[in-house]
Amino acid sequence: METYTAMRHFADSWGLLAMALFFVGVAVFVFRPGSRRLADEAAQIPLKDD
Repeated sequence: METYTAMRHFADSWGLLAMALFFVGVAVFVFRPGSRRLADEAAQIPLKDD
């Protein structure tokens, strides 16, 4: 049970922090200035052949 307890404490503290930082990073990446144009271009890719 020693390994389980150590992994549980790691996941409860640093794992949660890592997931929160990842979420904030993705949100900043998606909502950064200029991303709307790139997202609109990517949305039109399937329709380019029509």
